[in-house]
Amino acid sequence: MNFLGPENGNHNAAAKPALQSKRVGSQLVGGSLTLLASSGVVGVTNLIYNVASARLLGPDGFAHATAVYTMLMLLSAITLSFQVVCAKYVARRESYEEALAIFSSLHQRAWTTGIGIGVLLIVLEGPLSRYLNLADANLIRLLALGTAFYVPLGVRRGFIQGIHAFRPLAINFLLEGVVRLIGVFLLIGIGLGVRGAVLASVLAVILAYCFARPTPKITSFRWRGIADSFREGVQAIVFFSGQTVINNFDIILVNHFFAASEAGLYAAVALVGRLVNMCAWSVVNTMFPVSASKTSNEREARSILTISLGLVFLILTILILVLCLMPSFLWRMIFGAHFAMSSGPILPQLLILYAVTAGVYSLSSVVITYEMSRKIANTSWMQLGFSVVFIGGICVFHHTLRQVILVQLVIMIALLTVLAIPLLLQEFGAGEIVGKFGPIHALRPLTEEEVIAEFLRNEFHHPEFDEYRSVFERIVMHPDLTNLRENELRRALLFLRRGAMWRELPSDTQWFAVGLTLDDIGRIRFFPRAQWRRIAQGSFYAPDILEQIRRVLAYSKQDEFFDKLQQLSASIVSGPVSPTVLLIGVDATGPLTILDGNHRMAAAMLSQPPAPFSCFHFICGFSPKMTRCCWYHTNINTLLRYFKNLVRYFSYDPESDISRYRPEEFRG
Repeated sequence: MNFLGPENGNHNAAAKPALQSKRVGSQLVGGSLTLLASSGVVGVTNLIYNVASARLLGPDGFAHATAVYTMLMLLSAITLSFQVVCAKYVARRESYEEALAIFSSLHQRAWTTGIGIGVLLIVLEGPLSRYLNLADANLIRLLALGTAFYVPLGVRRGFIQGIHAFRPLAINFLLEGVVRLIGVFLLIGIGLGVRGAVLASVLAVILAYCFARPTPKITSFRWRGIADSFREGVQAIVFFSGQTVINNFDIILVNHFFAASEAGLYAAVALVGRLVNMCAWSVVNTMFPVSASKTSNEREARSILTISLGLVFLILTILILVLCLMPSFLWRMIFGAHFAMSSGPILPQLLILYAVTAGVYSLSSVVITYEMSRKIANTSWMQLGFSVVFIGGICVFHHTLRQVILVQLVIMIALLTVLAIPLLLQEFGAGEIVGKFGPIHALRPLTEEEVIAEFLRNEFHHPEFDEYRSVFERIVMHPDLTNLRENELRRALLFLRRGAMWRELPSDTQWFAVGLTLDDIGRIRFFPRAQWRRIAQGSFYAPDILEQIRRVLAYSKQDEFFDKLQQLSASIVSGPVSPTVLLIGVDATGPLTILDGNHRMAAAMLSQPPAPFSCFHFICGFSPKMTRCCWYHTNINTLLRYFKNLVRYFSYDPESDISRYRPEEFRG
């Protein structure tokens, strides 16, 4: 989505259709190459900046300057959180006015946050200086100034990213790098030393903020709200907190555990990791708004992820090969005599090992940011957990610099593995979920109150309702859907047994009474739980499940579950069994999962002859987000969401809700 022309910043009504007409592949590759070109130049300028700092300051001074700069990078978790939230919301908005309101609201919040953090840093300058072994407390004050501008810079860059103006975004990154490079030569050259190196970074951030274009002019300072921004913001903060810890906290810990000379050597090695991450993020910065603007198209979404992973892997392979081919003397010549004497032949080995570690993590970043662009992702919390392990691992294993890097490599491989397995199962191995069938005939739309009433009627014979059956039987068996109090009570009664199930359904689920025939049996999947897992041989589709049951029954196996199915088979046609079956799906052309009615459907198909589908009343809920529901698609991500909701509603007591209703209200 593009509200502003990338060259002149004016509102362009034709930009959005033009953008939508582009192929996803060319859009991703084109934007990625633009940002990659700038990232390459920025990476070179940052490398020269750090090499110049290392040569001019020596290992001890370079360690101090890098420690302060790394603190700024740690605070970038907040900057990048504002950037990604702004980019995601702007990419999804349909008008310039909506984009302006988003930018204005986030920009004001960013300035408040940046100034607040700056003040906090000044208050804590003493403890921070002692922990980092800094001789000059003014370095923390410079860091506070840089932070005040760095946080709102994220909002400005987020707006540029959200409108897909990748060329101006690339120029802004380049401006920051060039100012930092020129500043370090000038300021160290006039005798400011470590303070000059840090001041160069601060000036680069300030100028990057001032010249971030195109961004709207703020004409009103009225505080605006953004729907769902809190959850988006929490997700972004969680992700970037984990990311900045993984990318930067090792330098802080090495600066604390090792002598200044070794910490300076490690800071030089870490430059390669930052270069690898910068190149990978050229792809991520392009992928995020493109993916966020295509939330309803799963096929294009998978294409975006595949292309992004391929581009990052290609970039990483080239960078690591170049590092492997570079001769040892070239590194010593680049970093200077001080580093050559202190490191010996170990420097090239550490550089390559660190680059591989950064490369493995970059692939994980692509997966996590892809999921963030599509939804509220649990993978951000997973990464945050690994960042805690990351810190603990270095605190325990830090006898040598090589050991510090090896610990990180093992943890990053574990993170990528944990992310990749459910991704492969969900995105590339889910043919059974994304298969297409003929469209379902929708008879009429249903309200949620109607569906809850039918669901509760099916459940009301269970023991959980024994104490309520005589009191509330009338409103369950003969519901008045126009009575709001009855509707509220039926929901509370259903949640007594099925609250955890109902809460997992997407909030935008639309319900319909649908007509199914025996021809639709191939699209129906049984609910993947309890006995059905025992029966299934890798497939929960009705034909496969029924074949397995017939095979077991052929051997006359005595089993309570199969006895129940045989008893139900005799009752289906005669009518004493509830005829309502609830199903869920993504759309009218995809597979359907039985939410309630597994036994009845199986019994109907096992009866001789099979009972006609006309015996049943089918209700189906559709939502594009249904793949996030563990009842429809069970994988690690959906189960994590389920367990998170269990914890969230652990203290909820449905019986207390039911007790608020007096039985005499509902006696007919």
